[in-house]
Amino acid sequence: MRYVSTRGQAPVLSFEEAMLTGLARDGGLYVPETVPTMPPGAIAALAGLSYEEAAFRVMRPFVGDAFTDAEFEAIIGRAYAGFNHAARAPLAQIGPNHFLLELFHGPTLAFKDFAMQLIGQLFQAALERSGQRVTIVGATSGDTGSAAIEAFRGLSNVDVFILFPEGRVSEVQRRQMTTPAEDNVHALALKGDFDDCQARLKDMFNHFEFRDAVGLAGVNSINWARVLAQVVYYFTAAVSLGAPHRPVRFTVPTGNFGDIFAGYIAQRMGLPVEKLVIATNQNDILHRALTGGAYETKGVAPSISPSMDIQVSSNFERALFEAYGRDGAAVAGQMEDLKSKGGFAISQGALEFLRETFASGRASEAETTDTIRATFAATGLTICPHTAVGVKVAADQPASAAPMVTLATAHPAKFPDAVEAATGARPPLPKSMADLYDRPERVSPVENDLAALEALINERRKR
Repeated sequence: MRYVSTRGQAPVLSFEEAMLTGLARDGGLYVPETVPTMPPGAIAALAGLSYEEAAFRVMRPFVGDAFTDAEFEAIIGRAYAGFNHAARAPLAQIGPNHFLLELFHGPTLAFKDFAMQLIGQLFQAALERSGQRVTIVGATSGDTGSAAIEAFRGLSNVDVFILFPEGRVSEVQRRQMTTPAEDNVHALALKGDFDDCQARLKDMFNHFEFRDAVGLAGVNSINWARVLAQVVYYFTAAVSLGAPHRPVRFTVPTGNFGDIFAGYIAQRMGLPVEKLVIATNQNDILHRALTGGAYETKGVAPSISPSMDIQVSSNFERALFEAYGRDGAAVAGQMEDLKSKGGFAISQGALEFLRETFASGRASEAETTDTIRATFAATGLTICPHTAVGVKVAADQPASAAPMVTLATAHPAKFPDAVEAATGARPPLPKSMADLYDRPERVSPVENDLAALEALINERRKR
């Protein structure tokens, strides 16, 4: 299995190389050269398997010879051993033909754990084998950072630096990043928004002298292994609802487009996905792009669903690569327009391609709060504001016989203020985090300045 860059000018890599590299040297994102398919019989055979067994079958073709079957099975087993639900990603029905896919049963209570726990084990196995040491730098709008720290804390051959926008994540999200005591993890509160964090991260990857000197590696959803891990739960959910014998729809609350792109890969593999619905909050650049044909940044407005407060959706580049017939030069041109002009027009052919697979919608702040309240009143289930955005947008979709699955991306206790405002009840943290507010915090405020960030990372990383 080989991986190519969305901009067409970087070396073709193996799975392990692409995983450890993260962002391609031409600034693009790695994708499989070809997407393997699963015939209907193989999809049907996933029914009744454990999550780990299904994960092995879905992901194995993408890994190539990076790991033996036994090694890969053991890696998957370790990745999900810390989840607190036997099904790992259970379904809960909230209405006629409408289900929630609960993705918050991992150690940091968010869907990012499915990918990050796996990628942590993959990195550990690869680095132990090679004796290599890496510096992981990540940018987060809330959940990626805590999931990355949880996955890599205490590992002897990894330093982890996480950039998060100061004052723009929930208190629980912040404390999950700032309270781990291991000396190989560092939480950096950047003065700016998530797009600033993500931009500085990409600047580091494109500063090759620094990148090579510190052994820079990335675990944001720019990393293909992150997307791959998320493909699995589309299969397990769909098979539970009758696939491959009937199609399924998915609504995905998304800001950076990685989670919903994983659904696209599942569809390409042969899963009968009738439609993938992009759910956005008031920072609705993806909805505007799909409906209007222009991807134009307008600045980020802070919201009660902060993990979606994004204007530059990195993984949308992967979708554009497919929409433009895998023309790397065309994608590179549009990414340059985004950087220099703040946006670009999507060609009619590419827009038609995107609309065949994706639909979209948005939820305002008031609609998000109303949806949390209404869902609790109708079902007794408490949902986080990001999940509420998905539930609202899913309800707005045209009727279909295909079941709708909305991805429940985080535990409501991660956003207690928003949930309490909607329901009148403050969701408690699970027992494993009951003392989170009592733990001491370690955080470094940093300016939105590349040179200052690189100097800090160089100073604190272990040699």
